[in-house]
Amino acid sequence: MIIQQVVLNSRPGKNGVPVAENFRLEQSTIPDTVREGQVRVRTLYLSVDPYMRCRMNEDTGSDYLLPWQLSEVADGGGVGVVEESKHNNLVKGDFVTYFSWPWQTVAILDGSLLQKVAPQLVNGRLSYFLGAAGLTGLTALLGIREKGHVTAGANQTMVVSGAAGACGSLAGQIGRLEGCSRVVGIAGTDEKCSILVSEMGFDAAINYKKGNVAQQLRELCPDGVDVYFDNVGGDISDTVISQMNQNSHIILCGQISQYNKDVPYPPPLPPDTEKIQKERNITRERFLVLNYMDKQEASVLQLCQWIQEGKLKVRETVVEGLANIGAAFQSMMNGGNIGKQIVSVSK
Repeated sequence: MIIQQVVLNSRPGKNGVPVAENFRLEQSTIPDTVREGQVRVRTLYLSVDPYMRCRMNEDTGSDYLLPWQLSEVADGGGVGVVEESKHNNLVKGDFVTYFSWPWQTVAILDGSLLQKVAPQLVNGRLSYFLGAAGLTGLTALLGIREKGHVTAGANQTMVVSGAAGACGSLAGQIGRLEGCSRVVGIAGTDEKCSILVSEMGFDAAINYKKGNVAQQLRELCPDGVDVYFDNVGGDISDTVISQMNQNSHIILCGQISQYNKDVPYPPPLPPDTEKIQKERNITRERFLVLNYMDKQEASVLQLCQWIQEGKLKVRETVVEGLANIGAAFQSMMNGGNIGKQIVSVSK
């Protein structure tokens, strides 16, 4: 069977900025038959995520992420439909998802690696299983529950950086649902800030490219910051940490401002910021959602319930066609999207 696939064409270098040309669309073939325990799946949606920037390096800097190899098929979160099955628990027509889905139109996969998903749980929006009801939503929910120490009725203020991104836009809403009394987002355009407030229930949002961020934070968080959902690192995070309260908590989700730099993860804080962190007993522990997979099923059901009830608003940027996945990746890394970046491969 002839298929299309996307391979890693070149590496941007540890300090380079990814471009669409780092990926290459190729034609390939897969066997016409599947073996016992396997399924043939047609790819419907693929996820494009910031962590993938690390996989473009020969050394990902992480013990749980393997690097993509040059001229080999890239992979990531995916959703597809079973076209042929020789696995006991899967039949033709089942919808399935997998964290290491190959970037190709059709694939033959080990059925035991796939997780069956029910479209009705997400109002028929299968792509949500890669975002709000998938690893992105789990990262936001479990990050807040495991590292945020949010207590309903405690009058806590949460700040979210990268707040218009896939994880940040969910984290602010989940912070509210879990009990924060005030939620403030930080994003890079007026449009993003407006959407955070008008659609997603943030109390306020700061465009970090305009005005004095520290001053705006003081005005919008007069009682200081109790929980900081950190997606970006760098100067923005240093500014937020300087206004955090005693015994407050940083949810160390991502450091996207540092991904094109050759620094360790998580990047060390500048001496002045580190001093504040220690003096105020601010927790800043690395958070990896894969360490909490025992809570996955219940957490996904909670996310789906919020989606069905309209309590969790979801934004997606959908790019059509496998050939455009490189451009989608470049756009995401440049901060051009609102919400989750998804590539629609086939209908």
